[in-house]
Amino acid sequence: MSITPASVPVLPRGVRLHHDRVRDTWVLLAPERAVRLDPVGHAVLSEIDGKRSFGTIVAALAAKYDAPEDRIAEDSRGLLTGLLNRRMLELSE
Repeated sequence: MSITPASVPVLPRGVRLHHDRVRDTWVLLAPERAVRLDPVGHAVLSEIDGKRSFGTIVAALAAKYDAPEDRIAEDSRGLLTGLLNRRMLELSE
């Protein structure tokens, strides 16, 4: 499945963003799996609410970090595609 500007990313049931206080880092937790997030990954995933489209999220990140939308879209799409392949993210249209 391809991520388009109209795609709405959703964290599936059992997957959540969590702050690991021991290691002072953000992780994406899923059943029997965890992915440590860098600051960029956390910034992207913290914008996912299951309601806003990928295009809206990209625009919000571009405004927040004063960065070009095409660069934000490229980086975010790569991250989210990897999570889709691991079944740690779902898309709705």
